[in-house]
Order: sequence, then C-alpha cells, then structure tokens
Amino acid sequence: MTVSNTDSIWPHVDAREEAFCALSDRVWEMPETNFAEHRSCAEHAEMLEAEGFRVTRGVAGLPTAVMGEAGDGGPVIAILGEYDALPGLSQQAGVAEKTPLQTGAPGHGCGHNVLGAGSMLAAAALKGWLEETGRPGRVRYYGCPAEEGGSGKGFMVRDGLFDDVDVAICWHPAPLAAVNTPISLACNEILFEFEGRSSHAAAAPELGRSALDAVELMNVGVNFLREHMVDSARIHYAITDAGGHAPNVVQPYAAVRYLIRARELDELLPLVERVRKVAEGAALMTGTTVRDRVLSGDANLIGNTPLEELMHAQLERLGPPAFDAEDHRFAEEIRKTLTAEEIRAAFKRFGVAPRMDLPLCDFIAPLTQGQGGGVGSTDVGTVSWVVPTVQVRGATYAIGTPGHSWQLVAQGQSGIAHKGMVHAAKVMAATAKAVFEDPAQLAAAKADFERRRDGRPFVNPLPDDVAPDLPVPA
Repeated sequence: MTVSNTDSIWPHVDAREEAFCALSDRVWEMPETNFAEHRSCAEHAEMLEAEGFRVTRGVAGLPTAVMGEAGDGGPVIAILGEYDALPGLSQQAGVAEKTPLQTGAPGHGCGHNVLGAGSMLAAAALKGWLEETGRPGRVRYYGCPAEEGGSGKGFMVRDGLFDDVDVAICWHPAPLAAVNTPISLACNEILFEFEGRSSHAAAAPELGRSALDAVELMNVGVNFLREHMVDSARIHYAITDAGGHAPNVVQPYAAVRYLIRARELDELLPLVERVRKVAEGAALMTGTTVRDRVLSGDANLIGNTPLEELMHAQLERLGPPAFDAEDHRFAEEIRKTLTAEEIRAAFKRFGVAPRMDLPLCDFIAPLTQGQGGGVGSTDVGTVSWVVPTVQVRGATYAIGTPGHSWQLVAQGQSGIAHKGMVHAAKVMAATAKAVFEDPAQLAAAKADFERRRDGRPFVNPLPDDVAPDLPVPA
C-alpha cells in the first residue's frame, strides 16, 4: 500500500497533546479498580464536555462508563478507552525501585491511564478534523470500566451500544509499536459457593458436612480435567473463603473463584459446563450444595486483515516514537531491575529477534508479527464479534517491563508513556480518517468481518441474568 508520509489529522493531535497528557497523569494519580473508577470516569466525562462532545454518563447501567459522540451522518467509528487500575501495585512515579505510595493500594500496572487518555485524544482529533472538513461521519468515544476482569465492554455490547457502529479502534500500551496480533482467549470467571453444615469437629464430626472439603475436591477434580481439555485452554483458581480459621469446627461455607479460558468461544462454553459438573460432583461427595455465579466473561478476538493493513500503513509512515535522552536514561534504570529472560520475552512476543542493548522501541514491528509469548484475555474480544475491530500497540515503556508490575506503574507519568500515547493516538486517528475518506476500506473491513464470523452465532459469555460485580458501598 502506497501512502504519504504525512497526514492532515496529526496537527489536530499535536494541538491537544499537552491537555491529554495531563489527563493521563490525573488518572494515574487516582488509581481505581473494577467498577470503582468514579473519579477517573468523571475526569473523562469532563474532558469530553470540554472538547464539545455529546456526553452520556452511566451507559449500559454501569456507573463508571461514559460515552461521547461528535459529528453527524456517515459511518460511526468507535474509539475505545479504559481507565481501571490493578490492586496492590501502588508505586511512586519516576523511581526505578519498588517504592509504594501506599502499601496495598492500586496502581496502573497495565497503563490504562494513558490508554483512556490516548484514545480520547484520537477521538478529539477526529472531531476537529470532521468539523474542519465538513465531512459526514460520527466519532464516538467509549469510556469503558473494568477491563481487568470485570468485562465492562461485554455489558456494553449486551446493552446494544455497538449495534450501529461500523468500525471499532483501540490500542494498548506495550514495549514495541505494532499492530496488535488478534489472538486472545475467551474466558469466564465464575464464583462457586458451597454450603454445608457446621458441627464440632471432634465431638460430632459425623454431623458435619464440610464446604471446605467440597472446595478441595473440586480443585482435585479440575486438576484431573486439565489432562482432557483442548491445548489452548487454561484454568486458574483462587480460594476466596476457606470457611474460617478454627480447625475444630467443620466449615459450613467455602468459596472458590475460577477463571476458565479457551482459544474460541465454542471451546470455552462446553469447558465451563464440564467445570460445573466437577463442582456438582464435589458437592455430591461431601453432602453439600453448590451454587455458582458468573462474574465476568470475554469472547476471543476476531481479527480484520483490511483494517490491520490500513493501521500498519499509518504506523509505517509515522515511524517509531521519538524518545529523547532523558527517556533513554530512565529506561536504562528500569532495565537494571529486569532479567535477561524478561527482555528477550518482550521481543519474542512480537515475533522479532531480541536486541538486548535496545532499551526503547526505535522501529515498527512487522505486520506478520508472531505470538511467541503467553496469551491473555480482553473484553475487546467481545466487541470484535459484533463490529470490525483493530488495535495498535503503543510503545510506552522500557522493553522487557513485565505487564502488571511496579516497574510499569513507575513509568506511567514519564515522557516515555506520554510520547508513546501521543504516537498511538496519531495512528488511531489516521486509521479512522482513512476509513471515513474511503468507502472501499469500510466495505473491505465489513466483508472480512463476515468471512471470519462465517455464520457462527455470537453467544455473549455474559448471560442476560448476570449483573456487573459492582463494589459494595462503604
């Protein structure tokens, strides 16, 4: 694909860069976990209003979700943002050693402070370009809560918020600049609660029915199940309530939380039912009862070749982020805390040969990047089943930085994060602009979407009776 090495939309990004870097810093300073992102959501809503978007708060019944729309007629392009943090990752900014601001408090260990701000920066630039050119089209920013295990976008999809969207565009912080490989695992997170009967463990053990025994037997049963599931599947668990601390009391209640994953939706759903059968068997063996509650669920990602090629073209003409000497100095400090294995893994995940002396990205990863590392889950996958979707990876931290780490939090207000965020915003905005300008691009994206769906019905991993796992008010 032949493209110009400039784009008329990039000045619209540059004009707003300072304000949106400041937004990302404010969100970094108020880290909030799943469905508790009240201050972060308010910051996003206020910025949307300041930019002149038509703003709707509390969409899909989610108190910390917001949507802003601009433009009229034409195609609808969604830009997806996030702002949730991770528990237990509090860390001082700019410090290359583990130094929590508050022990046990949350921190932006996945870079969602820049993710949301960068996405809104792209949306605001598109709004400015649409107004400047008078071109028909609508840009819609989605402020999505609880990506980290809460499936915020899944609830938004279930509520029909993407029914009229033509293309969805998003990004994620990363060590390298690249179009995202559209591979993720479909998943369900389910809480299994066992009810038994308490009794004196020594004087009357025969009267007790141990819920903790049931949890332990379920875990054993699932361990045997692991030998008989598809290779791509993963099952993880955490005992969230062991029934108390007194060993001389038969535990009447215990709970375990399971995360069940598989490469495809049609592999996940049968596996979930098999895990449920194991739970029922454990209850039967112990004379207890079991109930389960779905907490979250994400579909696997569906790729879109025309959109990925279009986005890669924007990356190629923009080139890598222009990091300065201070960025390199801080990246080298962070790298001193990393292992050679972590650094190699960062390159391996993107399918490129390791360059152990390279602290920051100075190239564009190839479009045919490999998937050599582990595969996670994302609620963007659910969106990709209902709308043609594409994602860019923005180089926002030192190469080798592990995801969900204090090192990543430490870089969240740095020049590295800001420059990578603005770089990703330019790529997203230019990709959307190209779709607005060329109906053939949109037609190709939709045709590829239908080909990949291949008539398969979409089953949202969030059943209609599942409510978001909102925190209990203090």
